[in-house]
Amino acid sequence: MNPCLTRRAALLAAAFSLSAATLPSRAAGATYQFSPVNQYGIQVTAAYWNPIIDYVSEKSGVQLRLKIGRTSADTTAYVLAQEVDFVFTNHLFSPEREALGWKVFGRRMTPPLHGQIVVPADSPIGELTQLAGKEVAFPGPEATIAYKFTYAQLLARKIEVMPVFAGNMDGAFVQLFAGKAAAVGANSQLVEGYTRREGKAFKVLWSSPPLHDLALMHSARVPAADAQAVARAFLGMHLDPRGRDILEAASKLAGIANGGHFAASNGSEYGAYRDFYRTAPPQLR
Repeated sequence: MNPCLTRRAALLAAAFSLSAATLPSRAAGATYQFSPVNQYGIQVTAAYWNPIIDYVSEKSGVQLRLKIGRTSADTTAYVLAQEVDFVFTNHLFSPEREALGWKVFGRRMTPPLHGQIVVPADSPIGELTQLAGKEVAFPGPEATIAYKFTYAQLLARKIEVMPVFAGNMDGAFVQLFAGKAAAVGANSQLVEGYTRREGKAFKVLWSSPPLHDLALMHSARVPAADAQAVARAFLGMHLDPRGRDILEAASKLAGIANGGHFAASNGSEYGAYRDFYRTAPPQLR
């Protein structure tokens, strides 16, 4: 073989290897979709998350875009259809969904959450048995704490109610205070947040054991370098004065206490969710 051609081939191979090593982990201009569960109405959800993901995109150098459906079930459908890359959810801890390969990298640090069945503070209803035959509003069939945990409790007590799905937690509260539902299956954090935002008072008929707040997760499709960069930006946000200000403003808007910053997680904190699916009624798994 011609020595000149051999040297040229070697130089081309070296140049290609160097270029490949310095290429970004995703094509320039590409964007990852981020889907948080619709815990509030669409406007509050967008107002809470958009400043956060703008900050994370800037800090990480990895572009994220908010993708939410009209309801929490719609948003989870995007996740299950693999149309999104990062999520904030507790809808993926059933055995079938854990097999999809989503990886927990963080969780929101807030006081413990509880599934709760609540009525207005001035409601004549004082115990669960009084809900028999009445309409009870829930955010949606995918709401793990607000629907699955609470409805499982009603089923266990053989209290037959008529479930009504409102699309998100705010929608369920609106139905409750409009007199269209006798009670609501809820997430305690969202009950407290609604009280702060709207000045409404509740009476708790039942409360579950404590649970951790929702998880930040990424799809197995996301390259490791991008996943790590996004994780660093989320987890370090409260340590940066500008990031901390954004978190505090977003949390105040949503009615979340104590700033609600993000901390590292390997998913082990979600054992209570996994345990639920082992014993839940078949229609709630």
